[in-house]
Amino acid sequence: MRRVLLCFALAALCGPAVGQKADPPVLKAGDQWKFVVWYTVPSATPNRTWVITSVTPTKIEGTDNGEALLLTPELNVVESPRDRTSNLKMLSFPLEVGKQWRYETDWLFKPKGSKGTFTGNVTIVAYEKVRVPAGEFDAFKLIDRRAMRGISGINSTIDAQSVVTYWYAPAANAIVKSEHRNPYLGPSTVELVEYRPQR
Repeated sequence: MRRVLLCFALAALCGPAVGQKADPPVLKAGDQWKFVVWYTVPSATPNRTWVITSVTPTKIEGTDNGEALLLTPELNVVESPRDRTSNLKMLSFPLEVGKQWRYETDWLFKPKGSKGTFTGNVTIVAYEKVRVPAGEFDAFKLIDRRAMRGISGINSTIDAQSVVTYWYAPAANAIVKSEHRNPYLGPSTVELVEYRPQR
């Protein structure tokens, strides 16, 4: 009998993480996130601000540091001041541990004028706590392994592998942390500093 009670107690403790599921976020015009993007020296000073200006069933519009931002209803970036993609799918709802998907997208990195395609293979590997400057969140941990094919300049091509590890927190309606290891652009980290939902 004690063994049975112990099993039930353990199941109650472990159950929420194992069975955790997240549906697509419900966003409103006025929702705002402040992020810090850093490369080699960690920082908590925000240098990127997203503000939602319009939400429809087919797209989410907003600003990224005052410039145009376009997202899918699943929060995948279509266009920002830095990037444009045709089918980026870092998030695919509902989220739950063990889910996997594959996608292919064209990309343009505006600051360098580099472009190409990559195939992403995403796995949700855990549901865990993650700490960022905005605080501690329960989050889904995802790993996106990308096979990149692209043009880095005139008469110069690259083929490379990159890995993005990131955490989506339902309480913040956002990816609250991402770590990108890219052999072409170098490592970068993005963390949430502040979240202000529209009331």
